[in-house]
Amino acid sequence: MCASTIAGARTGAGFVDSLAQPGGNTTGFMLFEYSLSGKWLELLKQIASGVKRAAILRDPSVSVGIGQFAVIQAVAPSLGVDVKPVNIQSPDEIERAVASIARSGNGGMVVTASALAGVHRDLITMLFAQYKLPSVYPFRSFVDAGGLASYGPNFIEPYRQATNYVDRILKGERPADLPVQAPTKYELVINLKTAKMLGLTVPPTLLARADEVIE
Repeated sequence: MCASTIAGARTGAGFVDSLAQPGGNTTGFMLFEYSLSGKWLELLKQIASGVKRAAILRDPSVSVGIGQFAVIQAVAPSLGVDVKPVNIQSPDEIERAVASIARSGNGGMVVTASALAGVHRDLITMLFAQYKLPSVYPFRSFVDAGGLASYGPNFIEPYRQATNYVDRILKGERPADLPVQAPTKYELVINLKTAKMLGLTVPPTLLARADEVIE
């Protein structure tokens, strides 16, 4: 899980002892849970059922990147998709891997959640447009830029909740007594215009579940 911490630092051997009782001087809000990662590949397969191979763009230098890929790799066999990890730290590697997946046919792409995903957003969206690979993203900004679909938390709500935590800490409460909170809402955004450009028909049941459909 990826935690956005509003107070404190590492204490002892662990970062947090538990979500309900973080311990030490640490608390905060998780932006993503590892279990969410498998949903990205499931969503890709729902929209583009013909996908057999997928490039998984991740940052292997952080535990979140490793954990997210592990979850995706675990669900891939049940979806009939062969997944390939792609180091998102290197623009050249991203380009080579995406080109390879595109040449192989029946390819797709999943971008996992990391700061580097945002850094390389323009490159990733350019490659998506160039190779027309069905792709799923963790941030709706990719979909606003023409990507196919995203599934991730509402980023505004944690900041609102963090304001309350800061106020409580300043009034004397210990960070260790405030539970680490997971997102309460995940948003599904689908770019229907992009789906049509790719020749894909989004299932009506998926459209009905979407929080926003860009047409």
